[in-house]
This record gives sequence, structure tokens and C-alpha cells, in this order.
Amino acid sequence: MTLLLFPGAGSASTHASLLAIEAAVAPTPCVRADFPYRKAGRKAPDRTPVLLQAVRAEAAAIGAGAALVLGGRSMGGRMCSLAVGDADDPLPAKALVLISYPLHPPGKPEKLRVEHFPRLHAPCLFVSGTKDTFGTPAELEEWTATIPGPVTHEWLEGKGHDLKGCDQRIATIVAAWLAAL
Repeated sequence: MTLLLFPGAGSASTHASLLAIEAAVAPTPCVRADFPYRKAGRKAPDRTPVLLQAVRAEAAAIGAGAALVLGGRSMGGRMCSLAVGDADDPLPAKALVLISYPLHPPGKPEKLRVEHFPRLHAPCLFVSGTKDTFGTPAELEEWTATIPGPVTHEWLEGKGHDLKGCDQRIATIVAAWLAAL
């Protein structure tokens, strides 16, 4: 099994929580990857097709196939879930690790990012703050109920989308969940 992690839109693969996860899952191989806009030194994310291609390219470079666990923070996790839930060419994955999944933009609950959920058959771990403006616990639980694969929620009480100060706790949750797969 290999874990492939992507950062959120505003950070890089050196984000403290991704580093903590890498350390916590050792000796399981963990690859922390950046999207093309980050590699090029830009701050604005590329369009979704470019981001999805980056996920596929990094997965292909690892070559782990069905033994690959994909995920990441916010946009990074969302892109991995979109690749795995692709209607035409789903990327094989053993599981998904989704930290601060951005269910919808803040203040725009009508702009849901869940159309691919019914095509996710791999086990999914969602780690979210109870005060995340990108989706409340009730909203996330409502929509993750449409995922056919097993879903686990871990809530970090009083935390927002950034999950500030929780890097070690996130890493411990991810490592324990992966060990139980």
C-alpha cells in the first residue's frame, strides 16, 4: 500500500499536517505531491481538468494500482475523490483520505461538490472540523450517505476548515484508520 497526498489550494506538499501524516504512517510509503500551479510557483489553482490529470500522473508514477490510497487536504482530497469517482475512467484506489473536504464554498450551500459521491466504492475517511464553513457536520453526513463504500467521519470539535493546531491528531487518526483497513 502507498499513500498519495495532495495539499489544499493555498498550500504546498510541505504542509505540516501532510508531513505529520507521512511520519505517522511510516513505514508505509507516503508520497506528498504538488499540483502543477504550485510547481510553477503560481498561487492560483489550475482548472479542474489540469488538477485531475496531475492526480492521475502522480498515481501512474507510483504504479501501485488498487493498493493506492489517495487523498489530501481540502481541494487536494476533492481532486482525488473526483478522479476515483470519475464516471468514464475511475482511478483505482484502495481508499480515500479526505481532510477538510470542501463540500461547498463558504456561504454557498447550494453549490455542492458531491455529484461523484455515488460512484465512490472505496472506503472513505473524512476528517473535518465541527465549525468548517465549507460544510457542517450535518451537511457532510447527509451527502456522504450517498457514498456506497464504507464512510468514516472523525470530527475535530470547535475547529474550522484549517484545523489549526491539529496536525498530530489528524496524523494519528489517519494512521489508525489505514492500519485497520
